Amino acid sequence: MEVRALCIRLLMIIMVLLCPHSQKADAASLHIFPNRLQFFEYEAVTFYCEGVDYCEVVHKVKGKIKTCPKTNKRTPTGSSCTITNVYRDDSGKYWYETEGGIRSNSIKISVTAGSVILESPAVPLMEGEDVALGCRNKTTSFNFTTDFYKYGLHISTNSTQNMTIHRVSKSDEGYYKCSISGAGESPESWLSTTVDHLKTHHTDAETDPFSEASCHIYLILRTVSTMVMVALLLVVVGLLNTGKFRVTKTNSSSVSCKCKCHITAGSDRNDYK
Repeated sequence: MEVRALCIRLLMIIMVLLCPHSQKADAASLHIFPNRLQFFEYEAVTFYCEGVDYCEVVHKVKGKIKTCPKTNKRTPTGSSCTITNVYRDDSGKYWYETEGGIRSNSIKISVTAGSVILESPAVPLMEGEDVALGCRNKTTSFNFTTDFYKYGLHISTNSTQNMTIHRVSKSDEGYYKCSISGAGESPESWLSTTVDHLKTHHTDAETDPFSEASCHIYLILRTVSTMVMVALLLVVVGLLNTGKFRVTKTNSSSVSCKCKCHITAGSDRNDYK
């Protein structure tokens, strides 16, 4: 039993060494359309679930979305489901889980019955990108004087109903809102940023001349260690089979000896009689 457990453990180690790991490949990603966090009542919202055949979105308070079974559609990268008309109680966090139990990122939307919403991206922005925040009027598309606020403090005034933040960074994160003269004020929404890990990796590789060599060394060591594990596993299996053969042969010899001894003893008793 101990030898069998060792074999199983070695097999598991070999599988771990041979299988490449990628967090991005396993990651579950949720997107929405339109790509914003605020909506007027009765608007439609579509959720896109990457990497799954069936998009079963969950609301933090209300649970599974009931319209998903009726509106579920396949997409080139996964599937989607739609809420045809959103209401104020549809505000909150949404996410989904894969069959393997991997939970996606969450998106928190806000549904308002007011006349003004802030148009800001629903997913985190890559640091270094430009982003345009919009202020939308429900009743008209004409341009009015628009004010933008961060944490309640006034940061911009313009007549285009848009504000651009160039090369966003961590310091640009925060709660934003806007107001349109004569129409009202939007709710607040959180603007978040993230780092482009792929770009950071390339930057590090350019600044560190030994990074590529280190990668090759790691691959060589992983291959060698895998070969050693395989060889060790074969040796253990061979020893296990050899041990079974010897035990079987020894048992067979013992049984044969016992039988011969028993026959000889019986013969001696017959001669004695």
